[in-house]
Amino acid sequence: MAGRGDPPEGTPEGTPEGLPGGGEDEYRFVVFDESFVQAARLQEFSATERMGPHAPAVRSLPVWRLGAGPTPALLLVLVVAVAVVFGTAIYLSIRPPHQTSPAKRAEPLRVTLIPLAPSGPVPGGAPADLHATGPAARFRAGAAGITLPGVRPTENFSVSQVTAALTTAKDYLVESSLDPDVLTGGAVRPVRVLLDPDQLEQFDRSMAKPAADGRHAATGWLVRYDPAEVALADPEVRVGGTLHVTETSPDTLEVTSDHTFAYVLRPAGGTAPAARSRAGGASLFTVRRELRFRFDREDLLRHRTELLASSVQAGPQSCSAETAGVLRPLLAGRSPSTRAPAGTDPYALGDTAPALCGSLAPGAQPRHPVRPRAPGR
Repeated sequence: MAGRGDPPEGTPEGTPEGLPGGGEDEYRFVVFDESFVQAARLQEFSATERMGPHAPAVRSLPVWRLGAGPTPALLLVLVVAVAVVFGTAIYLSIRPPHQTSPAKRAEPLRVTLIPLAPSGPVPGGAPADLHATGPAARFRAGAAGITLPGVRPTENFSVSQVTAALTTAKDYLVESSLDPDVLTGGAVRPVRVLLDPDQLEQFDRSMAKPAADGRHAATGWLVRYDPAEVALADPEVRVGGTLHVTETSPDTLEVTSDHTFAYVLRPAGGTAPAARSRAGGASLFTVRRELRFRFDREDLLRHRTELLASSVQAGPQSCSAETAGVLRPLLAGRSPSTRAPAGTDPYALGDTAPALCGSLAPGAQPRHPVRPRAPGR
């Protein structure tokens, strides 16, 4: 049996005893022949054996020394922190001063209705003649008569925000005073969608159960006629008036509107021909509306408004007419049932009568009664 360290087949031939490699090659002892390699036993240690009894399970990261200077990661953190501090300082310095006030619920609408009674029979005539000879002849037709004033920024609102307030107020006037579906068709949605959600309950109650209580008159929100009694003789409505905007707080804009709307009306189609003949054709009906709108910042973004106050003078009507639900015009040829106090001119903007009923001034009607045109002329 071969000894320890000897090849399995003994000492190779030609090698003198006592010399591991002989004289031929002094490095022969580091070269293993094939038989030695085949007989060698290979053993691979496991991971636990390679680690040893005291080897740590996880290699520790090198410890940074404070005296060795800041690391790149620490430098990056410092740069970011400095950038945030300077950015915040710059933002606060250029940000416009504004303090957000607590959210407020919209106030309920306050309504004042003033019927204007004529001093005698209502003059009538053809729609074109009524427009040409009436006091609204100088007014523009439809939405063109509701003009926006020059727009300037306020202390806390930009030009675009002021423009948004004026535009929303104009849209409300157009939908509530000029839309034929609202005037005689009973539609309410075009007006309702422009109101602040806090006022919708009051609006819906006013439409469903109108009352002359200063809060729930449908005619305070919009112009409405009874389609069973009145129809539009001319879809063209003449309009004249003004809009004015004011900043009332750092978070609130108010727009006041003062407009006169001149409608040409006739008896509804269901009225008997004899009654239409006695009426003398169409007649002019005037509605003076003074409204006050309020806008907070959310209203400006959502194209809606709070309607705070509505003062309506409308005639010719009888002083005893119930006008909370619909306006009740006296058509051509009719006279008021009761006498009214001193005359009130709805075309004289800026002079609102405090009475609950006024007399329609002669200047607020066509200059002279107009006879209906003969057929074929």
